[in-house]
Amino acid sequence: MIKELTRCLQLLGVCTLLLVGCNVPSSQGSNSPVRTTPITLPPGTTSTASPVSSIDWTTYHRNNARTGLVENAPDPHQLTRAWSMQLDGAVYAEPLVIGRRVIVATEGDSLYALDAHTGKVQWHTNVGSPVPLSTLPCGNIDPLGITGTPVYDPTTGLVFAVAEIEGPAHILVGVAVDTGKVRVRRSVDISAMEPRVHQQRAALALSHNMVYIAYGGLLGDCGNYHGTVIASRTDGSGPLLSYQVPTPREGGIWAASGPAVDDAGHIYVAVGNGETTRGDWDHSDSVLRLSPALHLEDGFAPPQWQQDNASDADLGSMGPILLPGGLIFADGKSGLGYLLHADALGGVGGQAQVKPICSAFGGAAALGSQLFVPCADGLRQVVVGPGTNLSLGWRAPAPITGSPIVGGSTVYSLNPAGTLYALNAASGTVRATLSVGTTSRFATPTLSGNQVFVGTLTGVVAATIA
Repeated sequence: MIKELTRCLQLLGVCTLLLVGCNVPSSQGSNSPVRTTPITLPPGTTSTASPVSSIDWTTYHRNNARTGLVENAPDPHQLTRAWSMQLDGAVYAEPLVIGRRVIVATEGDSLYALDAHTGKVQWHTNVGSPVPLSTLPCGNIDPLGITGTPVYDPTTGLVFAVAEIEGPAHILVGVAVDTGKVRVRRSVDISAMEPRVHQQRAALALSHNMVYIAYGGLLGDCGNYHGTVIASRTDGSGPLLSYQVPTPREGGIWAASGPAVDDAGHIYVAVGNGETTRGDWDHSDSVLRLSPALHLEDGFAPPQWQQDNASDADLGSMGPILLPGGLIFADGKSGLGYLLHADALGGVGGQAQVKPICSAFGGAAALGSQLFVPCADGLRQVVVGPGTNLSLGWRAPAPITGSPIVGGSTVYSLNPAGTLYALNAASGTVRATLSVGTTSRFATPTLSGNQVFVGTLTGVVAATIA
C-alpha cells in the first residue's frame, strides 16, 4: 500500500484513500479500535439547529475566506474584563460563538460550552486522554490534545474537532452544540501517516457537508511526516478522502488559520518547507488549490523555493487569505508577501505581485482593501490595489504580533505576554488594552456583539467593549 501510494503521489501529486474505522488505539490506551460512529438524520432533514446569526463565530476568523471581519461591530473606548474561566488545559484554538454559547477546545482533549455573558459551564465533554510530551520525539505542547480550531456545522448542529489521544492517534469528533453529546467519532489517521509525528495545529474547515483537516509536524520537524489534508463527511460515514504533499518528507500544512475555502468549495492551503533543495519542484513551500474531493488542481511557489526549503524560510507559517476580485494573499517566514490569482496560481514564480513585507505567522485579517498581517516585528497594515499593487501602511509596535481580527474600524490583536490590544484600523493607534493572561503564540481573539473572547494557557477570558 505504501509503495502504491508513493507511486501515486509521484505521478499525480494526489491520492484519494479509502479508510473506515482504522484500527488504532482508543483514548483509554487499550488495544480496542477507535470505532467509526456515524449519525443518521431523518429523511428530508436540512437542519437540526438554529440558523447561524450575525453574532455567531462558527470557524477560524469567522468565515472560510479567513478574513476575521465583523463589519458593524462597535469601536471601543475601553475594554473591561467581564469574566474568566479556568479549564482543564491550555487553549490554543480560537473560541467559537454559537448563540449564547462560547465553545472552547483545550489541550486536555475537552470541549466546553460556556455562557457568553457569565462564563458558567453549560456542558463539558472530554473525548480522550491527551498525549504527554515525554512520549513524543519532539514538540512543544504538553500535553497535546485539541490544538486546531474546531468548526460548527449548522446543518447537523455539531461542533467538529480533532483530538490527539494516547496511542497516539487523531480522532474527529462531532459534538452536539446544545448538549455536548458525542454524535460522531472516527479515526482521521490514514495508512500513509505516522500518527506519532503528525500534529493537527491547523484550523478545521467546513464546506458542502465535508470537514477538512490539515496536518503538519511537531516543533523540531522530527520523524517521517508529510503535509496532509483529510476530508470526512459531516455525518461520519463513508471513506475518508486525502491529499498528501509529494515531497520526500516534511511540507507540513500547519498554519493556525487552516485551509481557506472559496464559494465553489475549492481548498487553498499554505505548505511549509520540504526536504527537496534541488531538482524539480516537489509542491512544498507553496500555496496549493485542491478540489473539494482533494485532487490537486493548481499551485504556486516562489522562484527561490529551493533556497527557502534549505533555510526553513517557507510559506507555511501563515495561511492564505481570500480577497475580493479572485485574489489571494500569502506570506510566510521569508519576509515576502505574494498576491496570487485564485483561478491561476501560476506555478513556480507565477505571482501577480511580490513585495517585501515581513516574516508572518498565524492568520491575517482584512477590511476592504486593507490587510492586517501578523508580522514577527509588529502587526502590519498592507493595502491592496489599485489592481494587484501592494503597499505598506502602518506598523504596530513589535510586541503586538498576534493574529488579528477586525470589528467595525478596530483591529484586535495580542502580544505574547497576554495583553489584548484594540487598534484604530486606519492609523494603528491604540484605542484600548486589557490584560488577559499568557497566551500561546498563535492565539487569536473572537468577536461577538460587544464581547471579545480570548483563549489563554489556563482557560478563556471574556472582555466587554465599552
